[in-house]
Amino acid sequence: MFIVSSAKIRSRIQETLLKDYPNINFQFCKNIDEAEEYLPKAEVLLTYGEDLTSEMIQKASKLQWIHVLSAGLDKMPAKSIADRDILVTNARGIHQIPMGEYTIAMMLQVVRSLAEIRQNQADKVWSRRIPMNELHGKTIGVLGAGAIGSEIARLAKAFNMKTIGMNRSGRSVEYFDEVVMMEDLNDILDRVDFLVSVLPKTIETESLLKKEHFEKMQEHAVFINIGRGTTVDQEGLIEAMNEKQIAHAVLDVMVEEPLPTDSTLWEMKNVTITPHISGVTPQYQDRAIEQFKRNLHVYQTGEGNYMNKIDLNRGY
Repeated sequence: MFIVSSAKIRSRIQETLLKDYPNINFQFCKNIDEAEEYLPKAEVLLTYGEDLTSEMIQKASKLQWIHVLSAGLDKMPAKSIADRDILVTNARGIHQIPMGEYTIAMMLQVVRSLAEIRQNQADKVWSRRIPMNELHGKTIGVLGAGAIGSEIARLAKAFNMKTIGMNRSGRSVEYFDEVVMMEDLNDILDRVDFLVSVLPKTIETESLLKKEHFEKMQEHAVFINIGRGTTVDQEGLIEAMNEKQIAHAVLDVMVEEPLPTDSTLWEMKNVTITPHISGVTPQYQDRAIEQFKRNLHVYQTGEGNYMNKIDLNRGY
C-alpha cells in the first residue's frame, strides 16, 4: 500500500506511523506541489482538503481513499471524486474540544464585559460601572447538534444553561434539553440568549441566517458563528447589528477570509472578530492521525465502520 500525504505532518508523528506500519509505504510531503509527482501511484491520500483539483484526481489513477485531516470539504472537487467512487473520510468532530472551549470563552467575555475591562486597564481607568451578567439560567441554541455542538452543550450544562439543538432529523442528542429540525428554526429564535452556528457550507445552508432571523431574536441576545461564514447573509447581519436587533455578534468565520480591511465589521463595537481560530489547538494533528489510524484499520481489514464517511452529494 502506498500512502501519500500532501499535508505537512510533524516529524514525530511521521516516525510513529513508520514504526507502527512497517509494511506500508508512506510518502510525506510538505504540500501538494511536492506530492503531485507521487499521485499516480497513491492508493491513499492524506490532505487538508484545500489543495486538490479535478486534474489531480484524474492523475491519481490508483486512488481509492482520501482522508481529509480537517472538517471542511467545500474546496474539494467533489464531482470528480464521486465520479471515481473514491472513499472520502474527514476529521469531523476533531475540533469539538477547542471549539467548545472557544464558545464558552466568547460567551463569558460578552456577559462579563471583558473587552471593556481590558480597555479600562489600558486607559488606567478604575470604573465599577461595567455591566456584569451570568451564563447561569440562560438558554443557548446550537445550530448543528453534532460532535462540536454536543460538546458546547455539555460545557453549557456546567453553567446550568438550558440547551436547544438543531439538526436535520430532530433526533435527540446528548446534553441537549431539546432538539428541533431546520424548518423549526424560527420557533426557537426568540427563546435563546445565545445562538451558536456550527453549520457547514452546503447548498442548504447558503445564507440561511438572514436579517429577518436576527430581528426575531431578543435584543440582549448574542450570535456566535464558528461554522462557515457563507451560512450568514453578512450584509443582513450588519444591518441587524446597526439597528441593535441583537446585542453582540462573535464571528470566527467570514464570507471572505481574510476579512477585507475595509469591511464595516472591523469598526463595530458590538462585534468580536477572530481570524478563524476557534478550532486551533496544539493537539490537532495527534487527534487527526488517531482518527486516520482507526479508519486505516477498517480499510485494511474490512472490519467495523469508517469514522466520518462522507456523502459527497450532501457535502458532509
